[in-house]
Amino acid sequence: MTKLSVNINKVALIRNSREGNLPNLAQVAKDCEAFGAEGITVHPRPDERHIRYDDIPVLREVVTTELNIEGNPTDRFLGLVTANPPAQCTLVPDPPGALTSSQGWDTIAHKSFLTDVVASLQEAGIRVSIFIDAGERHVEGARDVGADRVEFYTGNYALLFSNSPAKAVEPHARCARLAREIGIGVNAGHDLNLDNLRYYKENVESLLEVSIGHALISDALYFGLQNTIQMYLRQLR
Repeated sequence: MTKLSVNINKVALIRNSREGNLPNLAQVAKDCEAFGAEGITVHPRPDERHIRYDDIPVLREVVTTELNIEGNPTDRFLGLVTANPPAQCTLVPDPPGALTSSQGWDTIAHKSFLTDVVASLQEAGIRVSIFIDAGERHVEGARDVGADRVEFYTGNYALLFSNSPAKAVEPHARCARLAREIGIGVNAGHDLNLDNLRYYKENVESLLEVSIGHALISDALYFGLQNTIQMYLRQLR
């Protein structure tokens, strides 16, 4: 079974456009779980333009499924994560001004740094996933730094999907097989939506989790949050 983790960054972005606490982020997280989500994902960035650092302790208290905190492992970020241990921390190589996460780690070039970060998080009892492009060397590199999982960046898959689904998914399917063989779990995320999710799930074996935010929250404007979460779950079943 592939778990659906709902990324609520866009909900926080709406809240931050006004003073106050509407929509209430903690309540949205609880509602997502009540509507069937099997995890909640947040990505606090240095400028705190959506998820704020002070949101994390609140969410840590209310999330009852799996909290996944993703982000660039700066000292500040790592301090936040270890002080509020989630079920999973996903390491993402975002530069400070990044609009969104558009590429994964080079796990070979950053082997020493990632090894230290992974070890420190695992010592705190946190499962560690590394955000990577779908390439064999990066999967093997994630294994070598001690990561529990990889999260495949699926932006390129989504871009190619409408013209050539088979070509789009092939590197992900190939790398997922390798990950299974060498004992690394597989997650995926970025630009997955109701059009391309089922095909991805059907062709990427042993897919443990998908993290979806932008498309899911956008669909919820039309279909409602409860209906939308159920629609995404049906694509995964």
